[in-house]
Amino acid sequence: MSFLQLEGKRFLVFGVSNRKSVAWAIASVLEAEGAEVVFSVRSEERRESLKKLLGERPCYVCDVEVAGAVERVALEISADHGGFDGLVHSIAFANYSDGFVPFEMTKREDFLQAMQISSFSLVEIAKAFKSQLKPTASVVSIGISSYVTAASYGYMSPIKSALEGSSRFLAKAFSRDTEVRFNTVNAGPLKTKSSAGIPGYLDNYLFAEKLTMRKRALTTEEVAKTAVFLLSPASSGINAQGIVVNAGMDWNYFDEEVVKLAMRPE
Repeated sequence: MSFLQLEGKRFLVFGVSNRKSVAWAIASVLEAEGAEVVFSVRSEERRESLKKLLGERPCYVCDVEVAGAVERVALEISADHGGFDGLVHSIAFANYSDGFVPFEMTKREDFLQAMQISSFSLVEIAKAFKSQLKPTASVVSIGISSYVTAASYGYMSPIKSALEGSSRFLAKAFSRDTEVRFNTVNAGPLKTKSSAGIPGYLDNYLFAEKLTMRKRALTTEEVAKTAVFLLSPASSGINAQGIVVNAGMDWNYFDEEVVKLAMRPE
């Protein structure tokens, strides 16, 4: 038996958007370990665009921004599949159509929309799928690492903090009658299609690479493998945690090379 003990287990993954997405990387590792993966995506258009990638794998549509959508997809999925050994929440959205604006200029409607999609959707999904989660299932969400105060990331920083907080509160709430675990993988900057739409993200990504102790950027696969470990029985003692995966950048702010570059005369 493998260390991860995932063979024959079934997982539900929310948030695949393309081949480079974290959700797809997690699903790929799960399948490589012998697990079955069921998918949920945002829209019918997204499902159509993923046909070649997903093949015959089961895929359901759920726009978490729409009231009642999570409950409907839970009923649909429960009719087709038995219980789940774990669930992945890799859903995030922020409206950056106006470009970078100071945080205090954030629009109410943008903040609330991003909060619903990126954070509160975890609460709704957990509630709707509680009866389908096996007693020792694991729920993993994708958060962010120590670049949370990056100005260009804007209002998504406090929303991702809310996601991590929601994960911990769900861990406590579910402990009343289950051993279902909730954790977040707090990733450093990654090179994904969705991140490309964040103003100033490329500069932050390149700066983060210099701050890593190994001087090499974090990869999506590294984040995915951490998520899969948390989904597995091998991590049974980990609950209500945010696991930082950023190649050491949050402990390397005073790296000699970075300091020298910052102090270089203009």
